[in-house]
Amino acid sequence: MSLPTMPTPGAAATTPRVVRRGGLDVLTWPSLTGLGVDAVVTTRNGGVSRGPYASLNLGLHVGDDPEAVVENRTRALAAVDARPEDAVFCVQSHGRAVHVATDADRGRGARDQADAVPETDALVTATPGLVLVVMVADCVPIVLLDPEAGVLAAVHAGWRGTLARVTAAAVETMTGLGARPDRIVAGVGPAVAPSRYEVGPEVAEAARTCFGADQAAATDGWAPVLRPSPSGRWLFDLWAANTRVLVESGVPADSIVVARTPTGEGGPFFSDRDARPCGRFALLARLT
Repeated sequence: MSLPTMPTPGAAATTPRVVRRGGLDVLTWPSLTGLGVDAVVTTRNGGVSRGPYASLNLGLHVGDDPEAVVENRTRALAAVDARPEDAVFCVQSHGRAVHVATDADRGRGARDQADAVPETDALVTATPGLVLVVMVADCVPIVLLDPEAGVLAAVHAGWRGTLARVTAAAVETMTGLGARPDRIVAGVGPAVAPSRYEVGPEVAEAARTCFGADQAAATDGWAPVLRPSPSGRWLFDLWAANTRVLVESGVPADSIVVARTPTGEGGPFFSDRDARPCGRFALLARLT
């Protein structure tokens, strides 16, 4: 399909920025201010975990001390004026399954991974105060909001989920709750930089199949999903790919704000590509 002009990253009024909330540094999207949502991305700083998990690891599944993780989650949720009992976590599987979260899901997975929503990579809700949580450490977190309908989504997208169009699945689920794609605003979070995300020919071919060869190579004027690597492999751009999926789903290009902040590289966001084991940071989002 023909796509509109790629949005130029960030006028100062909308550029994502790191602010201090509840004693923690968190990334926020000013473009979401005043729209009835509280959405932040945590950093790796401000927690109690040690070693490779230092210090605000939010993942119960990566080998860290569970008590430390629960304390970290308590601190992180305080940044959105919430408690573990207000949040819903999922077991992410790099697919396109979407779960519609309701009051019955409050607290799921917050203190015990076994109680989390299984095999899910996107959470959608119309319930105010319920905190949707997705965890990442190179994959991209995405928040979606229709402020008029009061419908919210939090999405986890690695290359598999991206090419499975998990973000489109989230938009479709939102429409089932009364949202309209043309009213959705999106915040796309930190992820592995394209210059560091080298993939093989199988992934490159899957990207061409997903988007079409011309769009994957950006002959249409958009940022390319794929660039050739000096090694002879390919560099994959999660930000560009998910922006394309959103626009193809009907979300206006100028309603998508991307935090082109890389994971790892000595910065404040965990990176699974830098070291294993490692912690997880998270997108926390709730309707206010």
